[in-house]
Formats: sequence, structure tokens, C-alpha cells
Amino acid sequence: MIELAQDQLPPISRWFTAGAPGTAALAEHVRAAGTGRWWADRAADPRALAVACADHVLLRGDPGALAPDALAVFGAHYVQAPARFLPALGSAFDLVVPWERMLYLHRAPVPAPHTPDGVTVRRLAPGDASALAALPPDAAWIHASWGGAAGLAASGLGWAAVRTDQVLAVACTYFHGTRYEDIACFTVPGHRRRHLALACVTALCRDVAARGHTPSWTCSRDNRPSRLLAWTAGFRLEDEYVHHLTGKPARRGAVLPL
Repeated sequence: MIELAQDQLPPISRWFTAGAPGTAALAEHVRAAGTGRWWADRAADPRALAVACADHVLLRGDPGALAPDALAVFGAHYVQAPARFLPALGSAFDLVVPWERMLYLHRAPVPAPHTPDGVTVRRLAPGDASALAALPPDAAWIHASWGGAAGLAASGLGWAAVRTDQVLAVACTYFHGTRYEDIACFTVPGHRRRHLALACVTALCRDVAARGHTPSWTCSRDNRPSRLLAWTAGFRLEDEYVHHLTGKPARRGAVLPL
């Protein structure tokens, strides 16, 4: 596949459902935020299209239009695609692992929990970029959909539990769609089980609602802590689906790193 420039993109409505919840909002997010990358089998009148952001990929169109190694660029990604793409994925990678996912929508507003003394829950601002960047390495995914800590801090779409200048927990809009905002959260180890993530998620959900949007929440079926937090924060199960984690390209030399 070839990468498309912004001025080469076909109309989004031709390929993706407008106003979709969960990870399906990725295409709208990438188009508006300018993060992520677009790919197609050809620049003019494409027959297959992909959009990638933060290790997630949406595939649409005709897999028959793709060369055998066309999908190699999406190694080690979470791919959401119609079932007709499964043979192409299976031939492109040495491993394709299905993951059962759960999609929740925010249905029941809940009161903000009490936070420990000295901890403030507030909206992130551009000046918080360095504090976000100082989070543990395994937290880097939380701002990946915004292109990094500075992007999330400047977006105005994140809330954090802060003590002095340290971010203890953060919740943010991960994929910002035209109707739904799929949210994510992270709490620093050592500060968990203190309702900090719940406080951040509650503040964020109120913020999303004030914009006229609905918060959504996606997680693995096996992620019980995430499912419990979603329920406690007022989310209710809307749908279940499967996405696939890809391994290494099956053909040596086919890697095209993002």
C-alpha cells in the first residue's frame, strides 16, 4: 500500500460510518487531529483503504486489490476490519491473534468520588506536557493518539489527578469523533485503588457531554479491572466485537515500518 497525503484523501463518508463509537471513531479523529497515517492500494480512486493511529488500524474496501505483502506495514498492530480481510491478514503475517473486545457507552452519570488531600482533578493544559512525558514508560500509549505528550496536553481533551506538578492519573479522549469520544485512562502504579482514575473519568465524561458528545469505552473481554471501572463510572455494554493483533510479516524483507 502507499501512504496518502492529506490532499489525496477520498471522502471519509465513502469508507467509514459517520459518528461511530469506540475505535471506529479513529478515522474521524485522524482526519480532524492530523495524527496517524492513511494508506491505499493506489492514490487515484483507491479500492482498499487503511487508516492507522496509535497502533490501531481500520481496514476497508476490497482485499482482492491488495498485493500479497501490502499489509506488512501493519505488523504489531490491532486491526479492525471486515471478515473478508482475514485471509489477506493471515497470509501477510506469521501470527494473527483474535481479541474479543467490549464496547460500552456512558449511560448513567455518577457523582465525583472523593480524592485524597493534596490531589486536584483538573483539565490538562499545554504546560502539563512535561509532566505527562514523565509518566512511566508503559504509559506512553495514553498520548499516542495525539502524537505525544505535548499533543494531548494541548488538545484540551484530557483530565488529570495532580499533586503539585506530578500527574498521578489521567483520563483523555483517545479518539475524538463527530458524535462519540472514545476515552482511555491510566494511573501511576503506587497510586491505584484510590479512585483517582474514576475521578478523572467522571470529570472527562461531564466534559464530553457538555460538548454534545457521548463517551464510549473499549477494552478486552479479559480486562476485568477496566470493565469494572467502566461500570462504576456509568458505562453500560453496547456491543461486542473482535479485532486482531498482527505479528511479524510472513515474508522476509516485507517490513515497511510506520
